Amino acid sequence: MNTLKLSSLAQAVALCVGTLLFSATADAAADRTAYDQAKASAKSTYESERKTCDSFGGNAKDICVAEANARRTKTEAEAEAAWKNTPKAREQAVHEIAEANYKVAKERCDDKGGNAKDVCLKEAKAAMTTMVADATAMKKGTEARMDANADKRDAEYKVAIEKCDAFAGDAKSACLADAKARFGK
Repeated sequence: MNTLKLSSLAQAVALCVGTLLFSATADAAADRTAYDQAKASAKSTYESERKTCDSFGGNAKDICVAEANARRTKTEAEAEAAWKNTPKAREQAVHEIAEANYKVAKERCDDKGGNAKDVCLKEAKAAMTTMVADATAMKKGTEARMDANADKRDAEYKVAIEKCDAFAGDAKSACLADAKARFGK
């Protein structure tokens, strides 16, 4: 049954990685207010959930606390990644979420013994390693696409400038100004 939970965890992790790494929208990048609100909401939700955990005992309480921490970490990390809107910020968020999910999985493994516990811990570590590796690969892919796009824009800018050489005087100046405006130079 724990394998099912880890499989669900792995699926949730993969969904989270995809969402974080591909949801870079322009309107989310500069919205500091949304970031601050998400952090405040995560804190209040955590405090409420943490109080609920006090009603449990033993490892059930440890699991509850770890889950509350993981939800807070996820909310805060996703908000920061959306606000910063960089591949590095999104990768960092995935790393933080993976670590929080790993802590939850380790707590769940504490209920087991012997080889079952060893397997459970290895599965938890593998899920975290997979999530981190996927985030790193996505970041590198995103950065490569960004570099390629910059190279393409530079090449297109050089073509536009070269085309302006066919003009003289004000027409050439207007052509150069238009090329600079179009390519952000």
